[in-house]
Amino acid sequence: MKAVATEGRRFGYRRIHVMLERQGIMMNLKKLRRLYREEKLQVRRRGGRRFRVLAVVDDYSRECLALVADTSLSGFRVVRELDVLIARRGRPAMVVSDNGTELTSMAVLSWCLRTGIEWHYIAPGKPMQNGFVESFNGRFRDELLNETLFSFLADAREQIRAWQHDYNHHRPHSGLGNIPPVEFMAKKGLEMRAA
Repeated sequence: MKAVATEGRRFGYRRIHVMLERQGIMMNLKKLRRLYREEKLQVRRRGGRRFRVLAVVDDYSRECLALVADTSLSGFRVVRELDVLIARRGRPAMVVSDNGTELTSMAVLSWCLRTGIEWHYIAPGKPMQNGFVESFNGRFRDELLNETLFSFLADAREQIRAWQHDYNHHRPHSGLGNIPPVEFMAKKGLEMRAA
């Protein structure tokens, strides 16, 4: 029983029972359950809390402007982060997003009225209306979130920050002529000054 539990760390006592039966070891399920508990072989809950990430991406430059990780993200937190971005980068012409509860909150609607920035919501169930961001989210999930076990939220934030830096400064983007977003914006700035 211990050997099977070691091989399949996420196996519960029922699956261990089936595995033992396959090996020709017959045992009453209730007895197996009692031994399973006595040996403290219960499937342990994975440590760490879930967290959410607010991703803000510039459609033109493909630059990831913000990846904000927290256990929850309210509408107030979203507009606070957007205000920080605007102070640093300037006003966007429009914000495009899905219909998440934090993005359709009264805080966001009030922010739009206060700033005069248009907010466009994609149609429910139509993620391709915001295709680049969906692609970005898939890449972020595939390359970092699915591949990394974070010990705690601060660890997640640090690794997300490092991934964002690499994405913006080193990763070539085919849509930008195989250069990183920061290099693309530097070239555009030089072109505009030369014109």
